[in-house]
Amino acid sequence: MAKSSADDAELRRACAAAVAASGARGEEVTFSIRVAKGRGIFEKLGRLAKPRVLALTSKHSSKGEANKAFLRVLKYSSGAVLEPAKLYKLKHLTKVEVISSDPSGCTFVLGFDNLRSQTVAPPQWTMRNIDDRNRLLFCILNMCKEILSYLPKVVGIDIVELALWAKENALTIDNQVSNQDGQETSVTTQTERKVTVTVTVENDLVSQAKDEEEDMEALLDTYVMGIGEADAFSERLKQELVALEAANVYQLLESEPLIEEVLQGLDTASAAVDDMDEWLRIFNLKLRHMREDISSIESRNNGLEMQSVNNKGLVEELEKLLERLRIPQEFAASLTGGSFEESRMLKNVEACEWLTGAIRCLEVPNLDPSYVNMRAVREKRAELEKLKITFVRRASEFLRNYFSSLVDFMISDKSYFSQRGQLKRPDHADLRYKCRTYARLLQHLKSLDKSCLGPLRKAYCHSLNLLLRREAREFANELRASTKAPKNPAVWLEGSNSGGQSGSSADTSTVSDAYSKMLTIFIPLLVDESSFFAHFMCFEVPALVPAGAPNGNKHRSGATDPDDDDLNLMDPDGNDIKPDNTSVELGTLNDALQELLDGIQEDFYAVVDWAYKIDPLRCISMHGITERYLSGQKADAAGFVRKLLDDLESRISVQFGRFIDEACHQIERNERNVRQTGILAYIPRFAVLASRMEQYIQGQSRDLIDKAYTKLVSTMFTTLEKIAQGDPKTADIVLIENYAAFQNSLYDLANVVPTLAKFYHQASESYEQACTRHISSLIYLQFERLFQFSRKVDELTYTIAAEEIPFQLGLSKTDLRRVLKSSLSGIDKSIGAMYRRLQKTLTSDELFPSLWDKCKKEFLDKYESFVQMVTRIYGNEPVMPVAEMRDVLATF
Repeated sequence: MAKSSADDAELRRACAAAVAASGARGEEVTFSIRVAKGRGIFEKLGRLAKPRVLALTSKHSSKGEANKAFLRVLKYSSGAVLEPAKLYKLKHLTKVEVISSDPSGCTFVLGFDNLRSQTVAPPQWTMRNIDDRNRLLFCILNMCKEILSYLPKVVGIDIVELALWAKENALTIDNQVSNQDGQETSVTTQTERKVTVTVTVENDLVSQAKDEEEDMEALLDTYVMGIGEADAFSERLKQELVALEAANVYQLLESEPLIEEVLQGLDTASAAVDDMDEWLRIFNLKLRHMREDISSIESRNNGLEMQSVNNKGLVEELEKLLERLRIPQEFAASLTGGSFEESRMLKNVEACEWLTGAIRCLEVPNLDPSYVNMRAVREKRAELEKLKITFVRRASEFLRNYFSSLVDFMISDKSYFSQRGQLKRPDHADLRYKCRTYARLLQHLKSLDKSCLGPLRKAYCHSLNLLLRREAREFANELRASTKAPKNPAVWLEGSNSGGQSGSSADTSTVSDAYSKMLTIFIPLLVDESSFFAHFMCFEVPALVPAGAPNGNKHRSGATDPDDDDLNLMDPDGNDIKPDNTSVELGTLNDALQELLDGIQEDFYAVVDWAYKIDPLRCISMHGITERYLSGQKADAAGFVRKLLDDLESRISVQFGRFIDEACHQIERNERNVRQTGILAYIPRFAVLASRMEQYIQGQSRDLIDKAYTKLVSTMFTTLEKIAQGDPKTADIVLIENYAAFQNSLYDLANVVPTLAKFYHQASESYEQACTRHISSLIYLQFERLFQFSRKVDELTYTIAAEEIPFQLGLSKTDLRRVLKSSLSGIDKSIGAMYRRLQKTLTSDELFPSLWDKCKKEFLDKYESFVQMVTRIYGNEPVMPVAEMRDVLATF
């Protein structure tokens, strides 16, 4: 036999869990099985129910009550979990009927006596097979016999057959229990008890069948018939039935008075029923009116309850609104007539915070739009506006007077400024500390009325500008007075050599040191003041002091820095506001800074002009110092400081340009002299000037110096060429000597300065060209006929054949011999004359050896070319060999 779902322990545990989840206590699942399909309450709807699980449960009471047995119908939920669907009590089970229309015999109906008066059909189930049907029916009969002590009527199934099946298939039910650790374990099978109950039920069924057979045999004995005489028995029963019917008709006729009495009773009952129906209709009408009244009362109660809830919510909202509209007395006093002393600032700030929050609470985002147009809200908003205007006016007037009085007090005290013999660094720590007391007040003024900041910013800028200009003027004056510098300025490119050298040797480093000290003191101060002003006056801009700015923070030390201003913008909750880098207030801030610091540049210009008068070359050092500070000012909001440095750099460049122009004029004045011989004075002086300029270079001043070199050297070379052209006889000598002197004096600098290296190579090329021209003129002057003859021959080689040249007029062999005799007969004397002439023309003995070597080489090259020409054109015509000529030249 195939395994049935009745033996499925998992199914039984699932059924037990579903029963326990339904709230039933003390019920034990005795039997569970799946059914193929069922038809019950859904039969009238014409559709089949989903597959179900049937479970038999029992409940044993320990309080003397009767035991109970139930049939539970379980269904599967959407999560494939069993849940209770229907409950039947077995005490109402009266009949178990197997449907004969089902050929399989698996469908049966359970009849319950409590369902007779209802319109629902009795439950009908179809099992999977005959064994499952027998298991379920037999278990139901067992429970009815054991717990309820009775058996329902069984129809449509042979009792004997069911008893035989029960003997062949003894039910074995394994109960699963859980130990304390939650693990399932098997216990001893209760087979003996079940077998005993099974035998009892079988005996009852068999005894019921035997009783029926005994009744049949007694009936047959009455008619003196046997079991086999069925036809006679049937005929006898028909005759008795006819006689019985005749007797009933006679009895009916005899009982007519009784019938009339019964009819009268029926009429009376009918009248009573009619009266009862009338009463019921009246009661129904009254009940309908009563239901309508109850519904109306419930509707009114619901409306009243909703109205009560709404009224309660309205009262709460109105209380909140009234709380917003209330103005605390202490805040009103502070806003309208309170003092602005430092001790009272905390209360003033609290009053500002309350006023800002109160105004914000009456605006649409924070207030329900339905309240905006209420008269109380509008009146309270107008009152708050009056408070705001009054407070802003009082606070603005106080701050303007406070800034002016604070600065006037500092200006009147001379100890704040530099004095004779004492340079004093400006110290604004006390000023910022006092201003910082009102920083939060300014922030709240901005949130209340942003337009009030314009006059306050102008007042602050005007007051502080007076202080800064006074400090800068006093500091610059004392700085110039205390700096020791040469009284006579240096003259670099005019006058005698000794005067120029002595003027350039004076030490003027104190001049550039003074300028550097001016920047070191005031540039960080101006940047700090710009940063403090931007934050103090609530500009929403990024940080003004760039990271790594030179000398920007050198005067600060320690954790208790007085300039460490905590002036970041904050929202009403106390959180810092991060400014937008593209703030529209950046232009406004730069305009305000222009007004704050305007005029202070004049003192810087005065220091620059003073330094230029003492030593113009110190412009190079000052330019480098300015560039170093300028490269550190990258913040957009420190625009004025960067503009000041740009102006200083431009002014220094202009002053240095004036010096270079004046030097160029000094060089050009040499051209107007009547006669210039030897090395010009500005050539060696330029070398000294260039050396000093290289010593002064700082930072990125290379471009400035290179431009100066270019202008000076170009002017020098142009003037030299013009001077040389004034006397053609000595032009090449002047160029040779001066270009040589330029190269000798700038050799070391040209190795390290690219610009000077370029002019060094230019001078070298001009020197070589002048040497070539001068040497060629000496050679042609001494050996004119010889090399003129060679030139004529070379020119004819382009027009006629080489063998025809000796037959030309003036170029014959005889002419060649005459030229050789006149030019080479006294070769020693001719070379000696050329040697003496070269030595005589030079004013510098240092150049003669190199020039004479160039002259000998040039002459030897020309003579070698002449010998080759003679050999090629005139054949074996005798001529002095090149080697012999080299030996002659070697003697000089």
